Amino acid sequence: MPSVVGLLEQRELGARRRVDELREEADRIQAELAVAEREWKEWAIACSRVGEVLAPADESGQDRARVEGTASAAGEQAGKTSQVPDAANMKPQVPVWREGLAWSVLSVDYQRILQVLADRHRLHQGPLTCQERAAAFGMDAVPARMEALRSTAKRLVARGWLAEPAPGRFTLAQTVAGPGGGS
Repeated sequence: MPSVVGLLEQRELGARRRVDELREEADRIQAELAVAEREWKEWAIACSRVGEVLAPADESGQDRARVEGTASAAGEQAGKTSQVPDAANMKPQVPVWREGLAWSVLSVDYQRILQVLADRHRLHQGPLTCQERAAAFGMDAVPARMEALRSTAKRLVARGWLAEPAPGRFTLAQTVAGPGGGS
């Protein structure tokens, strides 16, 4: 019959092997995450630049050459990964809403928010709270998550995509159209 100490050592060895396996898997996932974040940053920059290029010239006389110069500088910057901000600290770019601007200029996450609000508007369900949004997206309603959801909604309000008729309750801005875009 094996000793108790021998059994404990066997269990410890098994647990240590499991920890080592999980660490290896975590390292692999971290590497994949770094690649995915780098790709995401590149797409976010591309979306931002396309929004700038498609934006009409402002009253201060911004011309096409200046916009193109900005876009080419962004391309050079994207090539230098050390100068691109860390994806964990990078917030998705939200262009200011204007007539004719399609939802497709927004990230997929922001498009999902607008779609949920458009559906609620169509069904006459009224404004959406962050807790309701968390539930709609299958998220836990923990304080940190609620703050992140509130922040994204406030960003969309500040850029003219959403309205906040009452504190913490969000709807589509009256001027924002359905998923097809902006008219």
